[in-house]
Amino acid sequence: MMAGVDETVALYDTDGKPCGSAPRSLVRRDNLHHAATAVVVLDAEGRVYVHRRTPTKDVFPGMYDVCAGGVLLAGEDPDDGAVREVAEELGVSGVPLTPIFTGTYEDTHTSYEAFGYLVEGWTGEIRWQPEEVDWGAWIPLEDVVARLDDPMWPLVPDSRALVGPWLRARAQSSSVR
Repeated sequence: MMAGVDETVALYDTDGKPCGSAPRSLVRRDNLHHAATAVVVLDAEGRVYVHRRTPTKDVFPGMYDVCAGGVLLAGEDPDDGAVREVAEELGVSGVPLTPIFTGTYEDTHTSYEAFGYLVEGWTGEIRWQPEEVDWGAWIPLEDVVARLDDPMWPLVPDSRALVGPWLRARAQSSSVR
């Protein structure tokens, strides 16, 4: 999001369907139920790109995340939103995104329908959006899964809840091969 711009965010109902829109500032202030994307990026070695959110983020500032993503804009399709967000946040573009999960997340800070995607085998450069990311690294999947069990690791809680189970399943299936 550009500084000073109050994006119009898609609101969602409890059945996971679009039902209107509101300015981002209202969505955050009133914790309105909306939709967001989460894109896990794996490199050719199967490592997960983990980044730390800037301290200026409106939700979960300064915490680590295992995916790029963000709110869906009014009228935006989840697939298009995922493509937009991973390109904006990490500079990942021109590759297919595979849907990997849907779910609902709710806490005192945010309430949303989640649309999860995977970029697999990324070999390009990672380019951070400076307003959103202030550190990042490729971390082996097994190490990320081990950190999921560490309550002291400051991972954003929505990714821990929504993406964590997918990462665990992926690690299990990788170790079986």
